[in-house]
Amino acid sequence: MRLGRFRRELSVALALAALLAVLGVLAPRFFRPEQLMAMAVSNASVVVAAVGMTMVILCRQIDISIGSQFALCGVAAGLMARAGVPIPMVAVGTLLVGGMLGAVNGWLVAMVGLPSIVVTLATMVIWREALRYGRQGAFVRDLPAQFQWFGAGQSTGQWVILAASLLVFLLFAWGLRNLAAGRAVYATGSDPEAARLAGVRPNRVVFGAFAAMGALTGLAALLSAVRFVDVDPNAGTGLELRVIAAVVVGGVAISGGRGTPIGALIGVALLGAIGPALVFLGTEPQWEKAVQGMIILLAVATDALDRGGR
Repeated sequence: MRLGRFRRELSVALALAALLAVLGVLAPRFFRPEQLMAMAVSNASVVVAAVGMTMVILCRQIDISIGSQFALCGVAAGLMARAGVPIPMVAVGTLLVGGMLGAVNGWLVAMVGLPSIVVTLATMVIWREALRYGRQGAFVRDLPAQFQWFGAGQSTGQWVILAASLLVFLLFAWGLRNLAAGRAVYATGSDPEAARLAGVRPNRVVFGAFAAMGALTGLAALLSAVRFVDVDPNAGTGLELRVIAAVVVGGVAISGGRGTPIGALIGVALLGAIGPALVFLGTEPQWEKAVQGMIILLAVATDALDRGGR
């Protein structure tokens, strides 16, 4: 195996290891099991969303509407659960809602030919305002106990959340590497015209990536919603920046065609650890965004230099 292919992933992993080493010396309480468990559970939904965003960015596209999709899917899941729908059907229904929202983006981008940043900026506002009009800011309350069993303060359900996010990550990481559909994603992002001449249909690949992104956002919303007593219609605000940042920091080229889900996973871990790390190191929490911004700038600059050197 050529380690050079994974240079970006290795560099981010080294940065994460350095951060953990500093915490090990200066703030060993950071490694308390309950602290690590809370951090992992709170980032489980980000991992799932990052897997979907990896596919979208590999196709040279972007989806900035996932925060609004996340809120809409979470409210849909809460309403279905409160109406007495069995939990497995709630899960299926939430994924379908997310998949349909993603399919709208995919159709407008792949079939109509509109720029993805314009399309997803518009749908971000449309979904958020529709939710605001429909819910008037009201939380979804009176959720059944079985809906909250997964995350409301007991460890078994939290392990289920972690296992679900890990399973999704492993499935998509394996699929992107070994399945023809995964290779089509890389080919579309590397050179759409060459991919077309090789028999790949780039429009279908892009549409599929957006639809999968939507379904994974639905799953991420469900994994998050079951952790709380109520479902917040304003959930997911800023999620798009967090997920895109993790994916780019993890080495997925914003120009498409290069990167791996494992890099995105390491990016989620690095950015997710910064906030708690600053707290344990006694730094003001408001520095979290500034530090994350510097890391993102460094990642984008590294990517630009890397492309310039090819």
